[in-house]
Amino acid sequence: AAPAPRADLEGFYETDRAAAFVRDGGFRKVALQFPDELLADAAAVATRMEAATGAEMFVLGDTTYGSCCVDEVAAEHAGAQAVLHYGPACLSPCRKLPVLHIFGQQPLDVGRCVEAFRELYPDRQSRVVVLSDVVYAYAMGELEQQLCPEYPNIIFSRLVCGDPPGPALPGEERKFGRQFLVEAPGGLQDCSMFYVGAEGLALTSFMLTWNCCPFSSFNPTTSCGRRETLNVNRALMRRLYLVERARDARVVGILVGTLGVAGYLTLLQHLRELLRRASKRSYTLAVGKPNPAKLANFLEVDVFVLVACAQNSLLDSSDFYRPIVTPYELELACNPAREWTGNYLTDFRDLLPGACAHIELPQAVPAAEAIPDISLITGEMRATHLSIPESSQPPCSTALACRDQTRALAEISPAASFLESRSWRGLEQQLGQTPVSKAVQGRRGIAIAYEDEVCEQP
Repeated sequence: AAPAPRADLEGFYETDRAAAFVRDGGFRKVALQFPDELLADAAAVATRMEAATGAEMFVLGDTTYGSCCVDEVAAEHAGAQAVLHYGPACLSPCRKLPVLHIFGQQPLDVGRCVEAFRELYPDRQSRVVVLSDVVYAYAMGELEQQLCPEYPNIIFSRLVCGDPPGPALPGEERKFGRQFLVEAPGGLQDCSMFYVGAEGLALTSFMLTWNCCPFSSFNPTTSCGRRETLNVNRALMRRLYLVERARDARVVGILVGTLGVAGYLTLLQHLRELLRRASKRSYTLAVGKPNPAKLANFLEVDVFVLVACAQNSLLDSSDFYRPIVTPYELELACNPAREWTGNYLTDFRDLLPGACAHIELPQAVPAAEAIPDISLITGEMRATHLSIPESSQPPCSTALACRDQTRALAEISPAASFLESRSWRGLEQQLGQTPVSKAVQGRRGIAIAYEDEVCEQP
C-alpha cells in the first residue's frame, strides 16, 4: 500500500484518538511502530503527536519479527510506557505495555462492496459471516446498515484488541481478534464467510481454520468480488504432509518468532517437554525473521517449528532446506492423544493449559508395549509412543570432565560435542594469532576506472 497523503494525516492516523489515549494514560514516553509501507509519514506523525500531547515520541523503524505484532522489546529499549501500533495488525494480546492499534483507514467503495455481495449471495436468507481486514474495519458499520435490511441472517464480526472479558457464550467464536455469535442450528457449518480485504496470510488463516465454510471475498483495491477457489483440502494435505515430516524428525529446531505475544514462553516450555517425551532432540533458536540463508546454517535440524502469531505461523517453507511446521502440527505429530478432527488451529494459545483445545500428554508406555508405526514418507518403522522420563538420572548436559592439566572442570553437552566434530564451526576469532598491520588507503574511484589504473584509449 502507498503511504497516506500528507494532507490527510489526521484522519488516516486518527491523531485525535491517539492523543486522547496518551493523555488519559499519563504516558510521557510513547513508541510509534510503523510498517515499512507507512514509514514515510512517521516523522510527521511523531511531530504532531508530540505537539498534541507533550509526550516524547520514539519511532520504531524496523521490527524484530513481523510488523503485525507489537514490538514490545524495542519499545522497552527506548523506555517507552506505551505503544501506538500503526497499520495492519494480528491483534495478538501483549504481555506488558498498553497498546493502541491504529489501523489506517484504507479507502473502500462501500456501494461496490454491497453490489458484489448481492451478486455472490442472491438468496436473501443466506447465513453469512462478514470478516474484514483491520484496515477496512472503520467502514463495516456503513456496510452493515446497507446489508442488514436485505439479509436478516447476516452476521458481522467485531474487532477485539486483547482478550475479551468473560467466558465465551454458546455459539460464540473468538479467534484472530474477531468476535461473532452464530445462532444457526448447525453452527458455523451452516454459514458462509465473506471477507473484505486482499488475498494474504489473514485470509489463508481464516480459510484453514474455518475450512468447513465456503469463502467469498471482495478486494477493495480492484473492487472485484469472487468466490475463493483456493483448494483448502489441497492446502490441508500439504500441511498434513509436514506433520509426517515432523513425525520422522529426530532433531527439531524451535524458532522463536515473537517476543511480545502473551504465552509464548509457556509454549516454548511445553514444546520442549513434548519433544523430550517423544525422544526427539530440540534446540531453541532466535534468528529474527527466518529466511532460507539463516536456517541453512542448521543442517542437522530435520524440522523447524515456528512460534509466532497466527498470521505469521503459516510460513511457506518450499524455499527452505528443511520444512517449517506450526506448534499445532508438531502436537499432531508427537502427542498420541491429539487426533486430526478436521479443525485446524493457527493460534498457539489454543494449545496452552486451560485453553479450549489443550490436550494433556498421555501416560508413557514401555518401549516393548509400544505399537509400531510405518512412516508414509520413508517406509521405515517408527515408534509413536512417549518415552518414560528418566527423572532419577541427571541429564547428560550436567556431566563434568577435566578441561586441561590444571584440573579445571568443563561442562560437556551433546550440542557442544557435536559442534566440535564439525569441520566448520562458524567464524573463528583467532585472538593473538593475526598480525597487527597499519591501515592503508585503498582504491578510489569506481570499479570501471580506479584512479590508479591506466585507461587504454580505444
